[in-house]
Amino acid sequence: ELKEIVFIIQSQSNSFHSKRAEDLKRDILKQAADLGKELPTVLLIHEMDGHEGAWTILPLMRDFSVTYGRNSSWIFFCEEDTRIQVVKLLETLGRFDGSKEWFLGKALYDEESTIIHHYAFAENPTVFKFPDFAAGWALSIPLVNKLAKKLKSEPLKSDFTIDLKHEIALYIWQKGEGPHLTPVPEFCTDDVNSYKVDHCATTFSNFLPLCGEPVEKEDVFVAVKTCRKFHGDRIPVVKQTWEREAALIEYYSDYADISIPTIDLGVPNTDRGHCGKTFAILERFLNHSSPRTPWLVIVDDDTLISIFRLRKLLSCYDPNEPVFLGERYGYGLGTGGYSYITGGGGMVFSRIAVQKLLASKCRCYSTDAPDDMVLGMCFSGLGIPITHSPLFHQARPMDYPKGYLSHQIPVSFHKHWNIDPVKVYFTWLAPSTEESLNGKKVGYNREDL
Repeated sequence: ELKEIVFIIQSQSNSFHSKRAEDLKRDILKQAADLGKELPTVLLIHEMDGHEGAWTILPLMRDFSVTYGRNSSWIFFCEEDTRIQVVKLLETLGRFDGSKEWFLGKALYDEESTIIHHYAFAENPTVFKFPDFAAGWALSIPLVNKLAKKLKSEPLKSDFTIDLKHEIALYIWQKGEGPHLTPVPEFCTDDVNSYKVDHCATTFSNFLPLCGEPVEKEDVFVAVKTCRKFHGDRIPVVKQTWEREAALIEYYSDYADISIPTIDLGVPNTDRGHCGKTFAILERFLNHSSPRTPWLVIVDDDTLISIFRLRKLLSCYDPNEPVFLGERYGYGLGTGGYSYITGGGGMVFSRIAVQKLLASKCRCYSTDAPDDMVLGMCFSGLGIPITHSPLFHQARPMDYPKGYLSHQIPVSFHKHWNIDPVKVYFTWLAPSTEESLNGKKVGYNREDL
């Protein structure tokens, strides 16, 4: 029965995202009403009280077990851009015995062991499957009850949440004692208009949101963090690739080099975190850039980014709201903790967010503290939510499953390790698949990277 499914939308409190989640909730309830069925429960994760870490889902299992453990059969999770054919979803879940422990989804796997998964299953990473959240995924109530019981006796151990879908699958798997992910072909990430979707219970169509005209080039100020030792190898890559997309760009270093040019912020370079440098950049943006520039992007010198795509994405956000946008990680979320935007993929701030942050007097506890984590702590204390976009990436394309990247138009990648960063940019991020490089047309096949 439809009323036995609890739908959980992995929503966010930012106005753009919460509206999309509300639209999806309305659509699910309308489909249910049109079927003449008793309406299911549809919940938005960002509205669940008392959980800064609600987005990490596992801390909610005990609540789910207590509230829905007797009268429901399935908890079905989806993203705000997952589209659901309710009749087909009912048919699909109906094939599985809801009295047993089931973990269902569209399977992703690593082709090689990767840093973002702590090099798990290094001998053969393809053996471990984890769900693509975009396609939706489901837990049977017996499994929810088991997880709730386990969480009561064994609190979550990991300090960091880096890739939630992988970490949840690992927790459920329990070193081989728990169920593996069962792949469900009806959970799809094909676009809703694709000819392939006739059999699909779910589809997905959030390649790159566009909510009107892209923001103007002059509305985005780009700050590149660098240091003297990388002027010779990393900065030329920026200049060969994405610098041309930025109207307003400055390079901040520990040394003024007029050939780039870089600006010496008077903050010495550190081998650990760059909190002092980042806060100096924030102060400079507020005090020295045009007050009419609504957006600041801070990137590392080895970040590869499409400013062209970012301008499209930013058309969806209200610069009059405090926005702190990028790829979300978590620290200590099982025990209070906070979320933060990981720096390598790029951190995007609305001017109002920078104003509120600097007015708060929340600052680095040391110059070499990790800037992204301190910012997360500060914004958490201010009650300003982190806004997550999966289009920003802390690692390289090869560090992500091909199936995961196949339904994205990415905004950024990070790091130059063992790759040709210029090639990666022109393959994944350039405004079109063929870009002119030194007068030559180049086009690369993503499969090669």
